[in-house]
Amino acid sequence: MEPKKILFVAEAVTLAHVGRPLALAGTLDRRRYDVHFACAPGHEMFFQGSDVRSWGITSISSARFLAALAAGKPVYDAATLHRYVEDDLRLLKEVRPDVVIGDFRLSLSVSARLAGVPYVGLINAYWSPYVRQHYQVPAIGLSRVLPIAVADLLFKLARPLAFALHSVPLNQVRRAYRLAPLGHDLRRVYTDADHVLYADIPEMFPATNLPSTHCYLGPVMWSPPTGLPDWWDALPAARPVVYVTLGSSGRGALLPRVLQALAPLPVSVIAATAGNVGTMAVPPNARVAAYLPGIEAARRSSLVICNGGSPTSQQALSACVPVLGIAGNLDQYLNMHGVVASGAGALLRSDRLSEDAVRRTVLDLLEQPGATASARKVAEQFVRYDAGTRLSGLLLKLLPL
Repeated sequence: MEPKKILFVAEAVTLAHVGRPLALAGTLDRRRYDVHFACAPGHEMFFQGSDVRSWGITSISSARFLAALAAGKPVYDAATLHRYVEDDLRLLKEVRPDVVIGDFRLSLSVSARLAGVPYVGLINAYWSPYVRQHYQVPAIGLSRVLPIAVADLLFKLARPLAFALHSVPLNQVRRAYRLAPLGHDLRRVYTDADHVLYADIPEMFPATNLPSTHCYLGPVMWSPPTGLPDWWDALPAARPVVYVTLGSSGRGALLPRVLQALAPLPVSVIAATAGNVGTMAVPPNARVAAYLPGIEAARRSSLVICNGGSPTSQQALSACVPVLGIAGNLDQYLNMHGVVASGAGALLRSDRLSEDAVRRTVLDLLEQPGATASARKVAEQFVRYDAGTRLSGLLLKLLPL
């Protein structure tokens, strides 16, 4: 039997959108599947040890993506998505996959349908129109000039209009290719695929009236293929370890402030910069590396401090470790709502951050057993979901033997 071709397409605006499909690609049986992976150049180091065949595609820069989020503006315009569709069609013609799996590659809503390739979309459950969301104002201009309570109220009132504006570019491109528009709800734009997989669990993000084409995949764990730093085995054994990483979509300038906030505490700090922070003063109780194997770092720690995003939060919770999320964009707030609601963490605003607040929250999470107990409960829930097995089950339905 000739292996079926599976093409993963990552929109490399953040490392999470590369790492998550890479992790899933590694779970597939190579006797059954010929696995291909496409993303923008510059991520070659993350393919070390992988046997997938890689392909190049264009993506907007992380800087442009993050700037749009910070300004509350649509990430893509119609011209960019038109170029994406053309690039996708070139790729699909060259690879000729039996199934394409996209992580935040919105143009596949058009290109996969034009190419007649079954399209599986990978997304977080809190972006689903079938999952109840708790919206609060992210770190945008509104929150910088108004009291948070006022900014939060205005954001909730304006959010439907903002989602409609963010939906316009893809709808324009769909009309140009004679495909029906998706309406004015950004959640529909983000989840338009033949099959949608949520990289979450329903216990944290429950759905209502979920269609049969949507299902929960469970947490998807991935760490960059990097070795342990020289100082890894030299950390003081008597002190709790706090792992700090603000990720590729975090506000890198906050890392030095977080490290300074932790400097007076009786903890050992291990921090990963994700390449976002240059020369900075490192307190005596901290050790810093460009990248750390996140899964191992979480297991080594008593607390994880991150930007509130799903990948690092899941690494922490799977290790029974609570999370302090310092959130900036809406995605991070939505994820942290689920973490906080489960009792397994706390949320601080990146645009209102103070060193005192960081210290108080860290001490609360370390000294109160409730957060660790709740993280352990979430870890037990995670064990019920094997993302690789669930993906393989869907592919067997799409590509029966």
